[in-house]
Amino acid sequence: MGYELRVEREAPLAYAELASVISADAEFELRGSQETGELVALHANSAHRVATWSGKLACQPASDWQVAQLARLADMLGARLVGEDGEAYIVKDGIVEQISGSATYEFGKLEQIIAAGPIEWSN
Repeated sequence: MGYELRVEREAPLAYAELASVISADAEFELRGSQETGELVALHANSAHRVATWSGKLACQPASDWQVAQLARLADMLGARLVGEDGEAYIVKDGIVEQISGSATYEFGKLEQIIAAGPIEWSN
């Protein structure tokens, strides 16, 4: 099992709200049902899974692209993207950042990461 990231906020995220936000952005698509499904994002005329839905939105990322897509969506939902160790991933001034305690790591420019596509991390 990989490392999990999840979208969190104070008010629980309802499927209907998620679907409403997704429908306003042509780059995302929500597949499945209220009980279980997946969030996909489009790149190069193909759909790629970003996260799963099962009452919460979470993923085991395999690329910077996937992290950037989910950080962007978390921002659209007024939520935070949080890792298992408590670090947060945000989009600030067009830059995707990881914040852990007082340390900040820049992944890179959101538009460049999204344009590069879902290139998987090498082991």
